[in-house]
Amino acid sequence: MQYWLMKSEPDEVSIDDVMASKDQTTPWFGVRNYQARNFMRDQMQVGDGVLFYHSSCPEPGIAGLAEIVSAPYSDASQFDAKGKYYDPKATQEQPRWISIDVKGTQKTRLLSLAEMRTIPALEEMTVLQKGSRLSITPVTPAQWKAVVKLLK
Repeated sequence: MQYWLMKSEPDEVSIDDVMASKDQTTPWFGVRNYQARNFMRDQMQVGDGVLFYHSSCPEPGIAGLAEIVSAPYSDASQFDAKGKYYDPKATQEQPRWISIDVKGTQKTRLLSLAEMRTIPALEEMTVLQKGSRLSITPVTPAQWKAVVKLLK
């Protein structure tokens, strides 16, 4: 099992949206960074743990826990010519972008980015590194345990 931090803008998809959905599952779409796409395509497995992170909002931070519940598949948003995630170079035969389904398992208190920075066990976490902007990053088992302990 691996662990991931996945960023979502709460005005697009929040942990509340996921937890309120019928089966608490959402497709993770719109990823347009090759490294993040490759994590989804090549490394994520069903059952992997996810730290659901709210980004680009007044108080960014971890807002819940989730898990990967599907294999990767073609992101349909790349083909919507009127959508903001449209990619004219993508074709049905050769899609460029990947989606994966994520199931919310628990809404938590917000573990803010500011609070995360004060926790020694998290100091090496990718999201806390200067210049880190990836929407999906790996999380070590020790970092996962530290975060889950803080959220209990």
